[in-house]
Amino acid sequence: MIEKSLKELGQSLASKEISAVELATLYLDRIERLNPEINAFVTVDRQKTLAMAAEADARLAAGTAGPLTGIPVAQKDIFCAEGWRTTCGSKMLADFVAPYDATVIDKLHRQAGMVSLGKTNMDEFAMGSSNENSYFGAVKNPWDTSRVPGGSSGGSAAAVAARMAPIATGTDTGGSIRQPAGLCNLTGLKPTYGVVSRYGMIAYASSLDQGGPMGVSAEDCALLLNAMAGFDERDSTSLDRPREDYARDLDLPLAGLKIGLPKEFFGEGCDAKVMAAVQAAIDEYRKLGATTVEISLPNTHLAIPAYYVIAPAEASSNLSRYDGVRYGYRAPEYGNLDDMYMKTRAQGFGEEVKRRILIGAYVLSHGYYDAYYLQAQRIRRLIANDFVEAFKQCDVILGPTSPTTAFRISEKSADPVQMYLSDIYTISLNLAGLPGMSVPCGFADGLPVGLQLIGNYFGEARLLNVAHRYQQVTGWHRQLPAGIA
Repeated sequence: MIEKSLKELGQSLASKEISAVELATLYLDRIERLNPEINAFVTVDRQKTLAMAAEADARLAAGTAGPLTGIPVAQKDIFCAEGWRTTCGSKMLADFVAPYDATVIDKLHRQAGMVSLGKTNMDEFAMGSSNENSYFGAVKNPWDTSRVPGGSSGGSAAAVAARMAPIATGTDTGGSIRQPAGLCNLTGLKPTYGVVSRYGMIAYASSLDQGGPMGVSAEDCALLLNAMAGFDERDSTSLDRPREDYARDLDLPLAGLKIGLPKEFFGEGCDAKVMAAVQAAIDEYRKLGATTVEISLPNTHLAIPAYYVIAPAEASSNLSRYDGVRYGYRAPEYGNLDDMYMKTRAQGFGEEVKRRILIGAYVLSHGYYDAYYLQAQRIRRLIANDFVEAFKQCDVILGPTSPTTAFRISEKSADPVQMYLSDIYTISLNLAGLPGMSVPCGFADGLPVGLQLIGNYFGEARLLNVAHRYQQVTGWHRQLPAGIA
């Protein structure tokens, strides 16, 4: 069962080969066995999960089931889920139980009938590239438990990589779906900004955050995105556009496809073995009928400095709500209101979150706003314009997801800048609001390598087609870590 696609699991449920309760029990037992070492889940509630599965079985029996009804899903702990502890990986929300469902949770559980297996570990408030910043401890990569799974959606990535869940939700602010997908041999998709509702998704940087699917294959991601996407009037940045079937073009041939290869992604800075795997993937695409063209994204080198002004600025504003007054952690001892604010925030936030709040407050302060924040927004426009020009020459853009394979736990903890540089290829998409995905494309010294595909606005169906056709002629995405069968 753990090697079946979502479509195959749906067929098994429809044919009564297995019930939703039996399928959920199978995954809950795997979580119980594997999670103590990997630390992918922070909250599991067997009773709640099995009650959802029983509801799904009732829908299957009544003939009112959809294509995903009864299929288990792991939820990144950034999505509020009514009655579930929702921590965002932080001491600040360690005991917070959400009083309502995020739109994504509502769509997957109540509308599609999927079964939630629990909430997955993450970098605190989605701030990190290694999943070492969680209050609940580091997540370990199932391919090598001495290494990181990537972040901030590292718990979701590790859960699917170890087949503790067949599919998971993630969020991507600067690469937080694609980078862990790349490091854990998964397929992960960050949609166009505004395609998936942010209502009930705990905010980090509101102009960059976007939810998306993390799974084994492009086909699985297309099916989950079908259920996740759609207009939501409760999210002011949600886009009101016609519903799409993201799986509609999966089998289209790639003859005539023009792939852009940015010279900035193929220069120095990328590990030679990673680049060799990416080059082999390019050769496969040529065999499938695609042609390649060299393009330039000249402002790529400015993406990280611009991002680390804009994202912390928005974070410092969004995280001001955690003051110990209304919900979340409150310092146990304080002298007055100001003292309570200061002690609560000093005790409740981790080091990386404090670092970004301080950076954000600084760049928004009087006398620095024009020099930093405004300048970063201008650079953001230049980066977006680079992509507009590039897409005049090609249909999709291709390159590595990360410059290296998974690094060792604590290897970069003491050097935040080195950690930030692990997102060099992913961040510019978020600044431009474009869709992008990571697809498994091989191994370097036994560790997974991710191939990044970048599409034009609302080009998710085309991206999924390009990924799916590649996965039909390669078997990288079906490989499992040793010892997790």
